[in-house]
Amino acid sequence: MTGDEACAEGALAAGCRFFGGYPITPATEIAEHISGRLPEVGGTFIQMEDEIAAMASIVGASCAGVKSMTATSGPGLSLMLENIGLAIVTETPCVVVDVQRAGPSTGLPTQGAQGDMMQARWGSHGHYEIIALAPSSPQELFYQTIEAFNLSETYRVPVLIMTDEMIGHLSERVVIPKAKAIHTVSRPRARGRKDRFKPFKPGPNGVPPMAIAGEGYRVHITGLTHDERGYPDMTVEGQEIMMDRIVGKIRNNLEHIIQTEEYRLDDAEIVIVSYGVSSRTSLAAVDEAREQGIKAGLLRLITVWPFPEEQIRNLAARAKGFITVEINLGQIHLEVERSARGQAPCVLVGHAGGTIITPERVFEALKEAFSRMAIP
Repeated sequence: MTGDEACAEGALAAGCRFFGGYPITPATEIAEHISGRLPEVGGTFIQMEDEIAAMASIVGASCAGVKSMTATSGPGLSLMLENIGLAIVTETPCVVVDVQRAGPSTGLPTQGAQGDMMQARWGSHGHYEIIALAPSSPQELFYQTIEAFNLSETYRVPVLIMTDEMIGHLSERVVIPKAKAIHTVSRPRARGRKDRFKPFKPGPNGVPPMAIAGEGYRVHITGLTHDERGYPDMTVEGQEIMMDRIVGKIRNNLEHIIQTEEYRLDDAEIVIVSYGVSSRTSLAAVDEAREQGIKAGLLRLITVWPFPEEQIRNLAARAKGFITVEINLGQIHLEVERSARGQAPCVLVGHAGGTIITPERVFEALKEAFSRMAIP
């Protein structure tokens, strides 16, 4: 099946029962597929009037206790970001899939890119933490969609799946396991006396239990800075307390959130950092470099946000250099440079979108970096 179809099936396997969306290339196939499947499992699909409303609908559905999702591409994500900020401050779990295409503006609607990576991190206003995953195959899109729901429910935060047109439209064999073999997570639920419940009082892992609309708990939900009762608190102290919780529940659990994959890194002198479709072509370049006597390795980012800066920092202490491969003009490359802290030179292999970065181009960059870094 295609990556878009695998994403839809992964959502269903995770327990998604509401999809609110608006059609946009190259993500429309997710909506098309799930619109036919959701009624079969007692779920609801609704096409909203635009992406702003689509995002609002899944936030509302989640507040009513339903695992919810939407899917879009770059221009739609731009419209969704205000309500993504609402989901962040109200700690409402949901999943947003961005099948990236070349931009800015309308750009190249049918051709892929990876140019929304910083939009995913900083697109909404204010300071916050977000979780974003970057699958590299239809099979992984299936599993990472389940993981996105699990992370979203665990930490009560919107989770972004930053795939791309190439992976979304790529057809490959996808294995869907038996339902009993799929691990799913549900949000921490409110318990105890309803008249004493504080909806934003954090639990043991920093995440507050969630009251579901209609269960009898009195909950005030607002985008304003609020206290543990959910009531607006317009003080500097109130802002600090709320932000410490929203940011801290992610930062204090990095070891449970961040996922990467290492390939031939044990003795690597040049480290490629890549993700999504670009990591597939980087893999072939690493193998070719090894055959030519160049000790190259690949760090594939599965979790892009939070960024695995500690892992980059550790690699920088022993590697001679980094090459970032991505279909943009250096969005994640800047994070690699920042995390390396000048311990090793960093080279970008990227372009503005429309096609993949070929293994040949990555290999040529490896050869050039190898000679320039004068590695013995």
